[in-house]
Amino acid sequence: MTQRPLGAEADAGLLQTIRTALLRDTSARIGIAVSGGGDSTALLHLALRVAPGLGFAVEAVTVDHGLRPESAAEAAQVAALCAAQGLPHATLLWQDRTATGNLMDQARRARFALISDWARGRGIGRVLLGHTADDQAESFLMNLGRVAGLDGLSGMRPQWQAQGILWQRPLLGQGRADLRDYLRRNGVAWIDDPSNDNDRFTRIKARQALAALARLGISVKTLAGTIANLSQARAALTRTLSDVVAAHVTEAAGALLMPVQIFDDLPPDLRRRLLSAAIRWMAGADYAPRESQLGRLGDNLAQKQAAMLGGVRFRFAADRLQISREPRAVMGAMATDALWDHRWQMTGPHHSGLTVAALGAAGLRLCKDWRSTGHNRDALLVSPAIWHGDRLVAAPLAQKSDDWQAKLGPSFGMFILSH
Repeated sequence: MTQRPLGAEADAGLLQTIRTALLRDTSARIGIAVSGGGDSTALLHLALRVAPGLGFAVEAVTVDHGLRPESAAEAAQVAALCAAQGLPHATLLWQDRTATGNLMDQARRARFALISDWARGRGIGRVLLGHTADDQAESFLMNLGRVAGLDGLSGMRPQWQAQGILWQRPLLGQGRADLRDYLRRNGVAWIDDPSNDNDRFTRIKARQALAALARLGISVKTLAGTIANLSQARAALTRTLSDVVAAHVTEAAGALLMPVQIFDDLPPDLRRRLLSAAIRWMAGADYAPRESQLGRLGDNLAQKQAAMLGGVRFRFAADRLQISREPRAVMGAMATDALWDHRWQMTGPHHSGLTVAALGAAGLRLCKDWRSTGHNRDALLVSPAIWHGDRLVAAPLAQKSDDWQAKLGPSFGMFILSH
């Protein structure tokens, strides 16, 4: 029997990895985020070999952050590669950056926002990202330097739902060098970003540290095993928290209600996870609050004091802890077909003269029977309402509305499991 060449075996393994990832969801249209670097170029090439045969349509997108002189030419190179494959491609420009703050974090947030808007506009239900096992290892070392806890050391998520899009990282188990070997075998060129050699960036320092740690047996592969073990521990805690929420937390008009005694009896780590998850769910935050902030919040709640953190309000009413959106933090008026305040989708007779915004005190006064809904006032004040200028058209959660409905998604329980 003829032995199969190693390169062909490696290619088959990579193709099966992509095939398995694609079959986890049925979204007919798939977006691939392509920077032109080796990782994302390999992802694109692999996806194009697999997706059409499974009945999935593929489009590519590149975000030009405008941070380097070469970025426009690199985006054009990706566009040319896609054109040669007959693949639809879009280049998105980041134009609203600020001069202060963490530039890399701003760029990352802008990238996700731009790609999310593009995907929804194209009817694309999921987007694939080219992060690898090397990215996992580098992030692990970076988070060690930040004194991260279990969550920060458990690795990137292989998939999650956000902004109405399923995001997937199918190459998290693959090494960067293996992907470049794949590209060489298949005669595919990629772009080397010169910033990958700039040790001003923390990630590049982590990459250099990995090389130095190899003498201790600490490698991308061994760190992957450590990350997998920690991820299993985190998953167990997540399931426990999910069970607590299912049994004891009630959702009502976007607010959360929990018996004080149950909250007080939670072990400290589960209590912290509950508070962090509530803030992220309500405020649409990408990251959990800092440990010091959560610590102060926990101290206030232990003393039964009202508190606010991350655009979320915590209050005690009778024997329940009430968690709701902070009125000053909610989004302003938006088009009625937009995702409002990170989690509300309105259905009804949309037209350009209408907006969705918080009901507010003035709007609630117009809803004479709001108490019959059973929802508390704090939740209704920040609930979505349809406005035509200053005129209240509908408040689906505060009074009966035949024309308009407000859908909240995902539920808090589903958010915990998916994040």
